[in-house]
Amino acid sequence: MGSANEVSERRREMQNQRPTGVRFLEHISSTSFSFKTYQTIVLVLTFVAYASYHATRKTTSIVKSVLDPETTQLGFSHWLRFYFSGAEDRPGLKKGWAPFDAPDGTALLGQIDVAFLASYSVGMYFAGHLGDRFDLRIILTFGMIGTGIFTSLFGVGYWLNLHSFYYFLVVQMLAGLFQSTGWPSVVAVVGNWFGKKKRGLIMGIWNAHTSIGNITGSLIAAAMLEYGWGYSFVVPGFFIASIGLMVFFFLPVSPDKMGIENEETQEPEFAEKDNIAEPLLEGHLIEKERAVGFLEAWRIPGVAPFALCLFFSKLVAYTFLYWLPFYISHTAVDGRYLSDSTAGTLSTLFDVGGVVGGILAGHISDRLDARAITAASFIYCAIPALFFYRLYGSISLWWNIILMFVAGIFVNGPYALITTAVSADLGTHSSLNGNSRALATVTAIIDGTGSVGAAIGPLLTGYISTRSWNAVFTMLMIAALVAGLLLTKLVVAELSAKIESAKSQTSGRSSRSSVPEILV
Repeated sequence: MGSANEVSERRREMQNQRPTGVRFLEHISSTSFSFKTYQTIVLVLTFVAYASYHATRKTTSIVKSVLDPETTQLGFSHWLRFYFSGAEDRPGLKKGWAPFDAPDGTALLGQIDVAFLASYSVGMYFAGHLGDRFDLRIILTFGMIGTGIFTSLFGVGYWLNLHSFYYFLVVQMLAGLFQSTGWPSVVAVVGNWFGKKKRGLIMGIWNAHTSIGNITGSLIAAAMLEYGWGYSFVVPGFFIASIGLMVFFFLPVSPDKMGIENEETQEPEFAEKDNIAEPLLEGHLIEKERAVGFLEAWRIPGVAPFALCLFFSKLVAYTFLYWLPFYISHTAVDGRYLSDSTAGTLSTLFDVGGVVGGILAGHISDRLDARAITAASFIYCAIPALFFYRLYGSISLWWNIILMFVAGIFVNGPYALITTAVSADLGTHSSLNGNSRALATVTAIIDGTGSVGAAIGPLLTGYISTRSWNAVFTMLMIAALVAGLLLTKLVVAELSAKIESAKSQTSGRSSRSSVPEILV
């Protein structure tokens, strides 16, 4: 009886520690929320939270064309020069912003990107480690407010008339560190509330926050350009800090911390353990609370291949994230150059395709029960999609829109699948014996490794694009090919398992059909 009272007392303490906003809403409604209501709150808040992260991340790509307005020296060394003629200097260009308006301005912008992403990827590993050990709500709030401050400080350089490259470099590095708190935290929170059933579809839809954030950030930054590029940073910075406060007051981190029963994350293999005597149950709960170590998480089957695959997948995705508006504004479409704001708005169609791709990849992987096969298939399809976008995207605006949308589907589809459903699956892998305290660490390992590729892609693009955009697209297609090949072992394993399953089902039906004959 004593142990039962201790469990009840612990549950009451957890309920008293719930976010202030949730307790306030429950007080108004005069009843406790249902499990489904909590899930809805989690999905909405984490969706808006991470969308705001990406909104602040996208602004740099929109402002690039203003900071460095000079046309890069485009070299068309191969791939049917006929389709890429007319790369003359653009008339009526505005003066840029020192030091980015110099001849090496494009390379400097690439260095800014890699500084942000390098600190982001390093910070990701620490953020995941902390996320499995401390309150995710506090970590997420701290990261969002810090991101808002340093995003705004980049824009403040406009009003203070700052032209020091190192000022912008340091601000971006600190913004990257604060941004690294976002992804491990939101995936861990969602993973705490949703079991594996339909996880691919749910997280595929939920992962639209990445593209919605990119679109929102693009539209806000493009709209603010006419008032001064500083507003393109300050407005999203204020937005994410405000959302951070909402997260602090309203986000329920997990069913355990809310003191309620988790209805969906109970796996069948642990059902018997949950029904045994209470003292053993308490020991099981204590075991589940032990956080998994960094090296131990790397040894979970599938973590290393998917992490390395994401390295190359994210290299492709983030090159588009940071350079697509710049590429569109510096490439003649139907013989004309688009304005900076129009190019930024048009680039959002890539992210719209990403929304569709993430949902499709999640749904298909659920139906097939094959994450690796689905991810590899999308990655291989991205190769011709990139080729055709570069080859025919300049023919007309409609061709550009259609091919950009298709490229977004196949580039962002596997990226979304790996960073959400795959990370959540591996963070609750059967080898962990029911331990759920690996979600943030595994997510950080996979996305942190991917972020290293995300840093390298934009950096290389900054240098390579000054010579030839064809070389940039060649690099992206090679990266996509390598990403697909890295999943080969997992794809073969999934195919073998499905073949064996089909054989066993066939043999089972054959044995059942032969029973009447034997009886006769």
